[in-house]
Order: sequence, then structure tokens, then C-alpha cells
Amino acid sequence: MRLQTLLRAVFPPECLNCGAQVEGEFALCGTCWADTPFIFGSACDLCGKALPGQTPDGERLVCDECHHIARPWEKGRAVMGYSGVGRSLVLGLKHGDRAEVARAAGPWLARAGADLLSDDPVLVPVPLHRWRLARRRFNQSALLVQALARVAGTQTAVQALVRTRATPSQDGRDRNARFVNVAEAIRPHPRHGRVLRDRVVVLVDDVMTSGATLAAASEACRMAGATQVRVLALARVGDDA
Repeated sequence: MRLQTLLRAVFPPECLNCGAQVEGEFALCGTCWADTPFIFGSACDLCGKALPGQTPDGERLVCDECHHIARPWEKGRAVMGYSGVGRSLVLGLKHGDRAEVARAAGPWLARAGADLLSDDPVLVPVPLHRWRLARRRFNQSALLVQALARVAGTQTAVQALVRTRATPSQDGRDRNARFVNVAEAIRPHPRHGRVLRDRVVVLVDDVMTSGATLAAASEACRMAGATQVRVLALARVGDDA
């Protein structure tokens, strides 16, 4: 009996969310899959937020929020809404040391961001400040980039951006305060940022709320010479969150 088969017999794979037994590793059970707010239908082309109705062929959809906020990127997508099982998975990845969530998210990100990845972009994670990275021990966005790259075969630049200022948490801040909080807090890395020059960049983050952090990172990519910036989030906070 192979070691992997023996391990599965002793420690069968469990659902990422509820712990129920599942057939394969890094998977959700049928119930949790059905309860996960995956974004499969119409969505905003700038932030990925789910929208009602169907998308007419060739028509660009923009949500009310993106009509009122200038987005410094060209296109955006999200895997799921930030509610229910979606919220549980993001919090597990971000605060629960559950790196297996990022491993599972690789194929989900590849599906949601298929049109962002079609012309050989470079994948860049939203950076953490070194103090927060030391406390957390990993950057969840970098884990998502690595998982996506394994599926899509896309180039990564995990050190291209650096957070130069230890910004307080965005939790509890309104939209304007979020943008002020992260303004000019992200910069191209003095050496590693050069890889972004004349490249299309796909920024990857775990969750998008107001878009303030992704906006700061997008502007840093532009400073590094990126020709186009797109954003891809594991979860998008909706109006009812």
C-alpha cells in the first residue's frame, strides 16, 4: 500500500469549511459548496461584485459603486462574495493559519480570472508591512498568487511591491477613511519592482471591500512602469456585508 493511500485511510480528507469527509484534498463538501457564494453570473467588470440579471454579449457592466469611484485599474474579478462560507474561508486563511484554503483557491482564481490571464501578465500580491508579516508569518495574498500560478502557469513577482508604512487595520473605517489610511503606503520595491516595467500586472488580494488597498497597489504598479493593471480577489464584500 502506498504511503499516500495509507495516510488517506488513516486521515481521510476533510471539507475545508465544516470538516466533513470529502473525496479529495483541498475541497468543500457538497453542502458547503452549495452554500458558498461563488460569483458565476453577471458581475461588475471593474470590481467583480455580483450583479443581478444576465450580461448581454459584449456589454461592459459597472456597478453603482464603481460609477462613483475612480478605479486606477482596467478590469477586476472576484471568486466569491464575502459572506457565509466565503467569509469563513477568507478569515481562516487570513487569521487561522489555514494555508490549505489558498491551495484550494488556485483553480477558483484561475476560473474567475480567466480573461485577466489570457495575455501573459505577471501576478503580484498586495504586500504586507514587515511588522505584520512577522506577526502573521505569511502573506495570504502571496499564498494565493503561488496557488494561482501553479494552475495557470503564470509568472509571479511576489516581492515587486513593498508596504512602506505600517497602516492601522481598515476594519471599522468608512470608505473615505480607508483610502486616506493607505494613501501612498505601497511602493515599488527598489530592486524587485523593475520586473513590472512594460508588463500587464494582475494584482491578487484575499478580499476587496472599498478597493482602497488595491488602488494604492495599482498606483505603485504604475509607478514601476506597468502598462496595465487588473485586480483579482478571492472575495468581494457586497452591499449587504
